[in-house]
Amino acid sequence: MDILSIIGLIVGFGAILAGQVLEGGHLDTIMNSVALLIVLGGTVGAVMLQTPLDTFIKSLKMLVWVIKPPHSSAAQTLDKILEWNQIARKEGLIVLESIAMDEEDVFTQKGLQLISDGAEPEVIREVLETDLDIQEANAIQAAKVYEAMGGYSPTIGIIGAVLGLIHVMGNLADPSSLGSGIAVAFIATIYGVGLANLLFLPIGNKLKTLVGRVSTNQMMLIEGLVGVANGDNPRNIESRLQAYLH
Repeated sequence: MDILSIIGLIVGFGAILAGQVLEGGHLDTIMNSVALLIVLGGTVGAVMLQTPLDTFIKSLKMLVWVIKPPHSSAAQTLDKILEWNQIARKEGLIVLESIAMDEEDVFTQKGLQLISDGAEPEVIREVLETDLDIQEANAIQAAKVYEAMGGYSPTIGIIGAVLGLIHVMGNLADPSSLGSGIAVAFIATIYGVGLANLLFLPIGNKLKTLVGRVSTNQMMLIEGLVGVANGDNPRNIESRLQAYLH
């Protein structure tokens, strides 16, 4: 679990709420369901319009990464590669086929299967790098969905503000309705800017960082698998992959 994300959410929203109270305001004055509906509904709708369905679904699945990042330990990957190399040198490359079946990661399965099938090292590299490029591009596009939300949210907040002012101007003869209209106007702007800078943009940037880490780990895996296919000495493989540990 990424405790820093949880702390960041608490600190970010907590600081704003605490500031409201310290300035003598009340929390219920900045709670407005209508303004929230306008900002969230408009933002999500705009993003759904610009995003392909598969990318949008992938972005929802990746959201959990903010709290529970994908496991990508370079040290564990190195240990696995060295173990596979030892097995392949002793028992032959064909043995890696049974190991591939036990691996949960599809990318790793494909690499081991290519080795056991006797593919040339450069072919293995080319195939896996192509897969990696496509996976990384798709993941980055999914992460950018939240960046798009961060771009639309403040503008939708302004639309909410204008709607609130329209409501106010249309009911000048009824003073009792002026307060709610003005509240929606100002609170919608706060929601739009606040959600963009405290939630959507940070989520988008964090996801892109995590995608980069996963890609780096897979690059390490490619280098290791090519070394296994070449029958390289374990020390040479370990020396070549040491840089990924840092």
